[in-house]
Amino acid sequence: MPNDAPRAHAGHESLYGSPGGARRGCVSGPGANLGPGARWRHQDQEEKARRLRSAFVAMYGEDAGCGEILVVRAPGRVNLIGEHTDYNEGFVLPAAIDRDVTIAVRGRRDGIVRVHSLNYGESVKFALDHISYDHDHPWSNYVRGTLKVLADSGAPLRGMDMVVAGDVPAGAGLSSSAALEVATAVAARAVAGFDLEGRDMALKCQRAENSFVGVNCGIMDQFASVLGKAGHALFIDCRTYECEPVPLPEEYCIVICDSGVRRGLQDSAYNLRCSQCEEAVRLLRRHIADIRTLRDVLPEELPDVERRLPEALRARARHVVLENDRVERSVDALRSGRVDEFGRLMVDSHASLRDLYEVSCPELDAMVEVALAIPGVAGARMTGAGFGGCTVNLVHEDAVDEFQRTVLARYLCKVNPSRLSLEPQVYVCRAEDGAGVVPLQPCERDKGQRVPPPPGAVF
Repeated sequence: MPNDAPRAHAGHESLYGSPGGARRGCVSGPGANLGPGARWRHQDQEEKARRLRSAFVAMYGEDAGCGEILVVRAPGRVNLIGEHTDYNEGFVLPAAIDRDVTIAVRGRRDGIVRVHSLNYGESVKFALDHISYDHDHPWSNYVRGTLKVLADSGAPLRGMDMVVAGDVPAGAGLSSSAALEVATAVAARAVAGFDLEGRDMALKCQRAENSFVGVNCGIMDQFASVLGKAGHALFIDCRTYECEPVPLPEEYCIVICDSGVRRGLQDSAYNLRCSQCEEAVRLLRRHIADIRTLRDVLPEELPDVERRLPEALRARARHVVLENDRVERSVDALRSGRVDEFGRLMVDSHASLRDLYEVSCPELDAMVEVALAIPGVAGARMTGAGFGGCTVNLVHEDAVDEFQRTVLARYLCKVNPSRLSLEPQVYVCRAEDGAGVVPLQPCERDKGQRVPPPPGAVF
């Protein structure tokens, strides 16, 4: 997602890990050789929430007479297959992951919102009745935009004090911005007590990113963050908004490889790809009266469709049409336990994104090539908008340790280090539940004692 969401940089990890930026070859996840900061990332969700609550007390005080301190979370997501289909009203298959944006929040008696970002070490303050774009603190625009959309829709918002922390790598294609938007919406709902069901929440968060931040994203990121289910991917129809959980194979792990290459959606060709798809549909309407988006083109209709489009639009349309078909075939394969078939579809998806949609880059291609050469890898592909970011790999649990030991070393032998903005990393993830309030049980530590931060934390 946009690289002005909470991001990884020197000293950024705060509540979730050690400062000083990423380390070459750093891995996180089950079986990894983790330092104390990385181990924190996988501690119990309630313990993480307690530490964020402690940071909130340090920032704003224990009792302002405005209600209890709540902690909410919203996960990032990895898209297993179905790339650049969401804004074409097609099909996608993401999974919410166990990396998230967490917010400690308390209501206020006035209409003021104060937000402190632990990732940035910055604070902002604004009024709910005058929400404007902040060029000096662009990370805050995901919070501002979400609250503005909620206010414009008539939600009875309250002023809030908020402390935000996140460990979703920004610019990596894991939806850090959607996680921040969704966490903000959950926080606002929890504080003010208004009704906002999951799909409506996701759509309002998407509108915030489209209209306030200025990125023409589809619905996938916000839907996955709101509606994710542990142990499952989420099959989403981006036209009807119907969602179905799809069980993931228990003996395989989702392993995300961060290439270290970063891009911002506004500065990339993302919006150009959106407009190219719209232009292809405009041209096809001369011959296909009932076409609304490229989702309406079937694979068997491609020969006729392609001869009516110029070369670039022909390639974009071919990717979208066949990618939708791959998603449907993937859902069937996963439900039937045909993991190898799903893996082959992942590989085909990457080739299409590289050759037809032209959103890959040499580093992503190298990471996929290296991964597929390691035994136990069923499939690999770039994930996210492209032009940098991450690959997603389906790795048998018995092969995860070997994968972690070898993939980055082989990758770094194939790429130009000067092109890397950050150190490449590997994240072993699990499919996680969607956003919500983190329940906190009373304990002795809450009685006037401050909970110490994790080792190396920055507050």
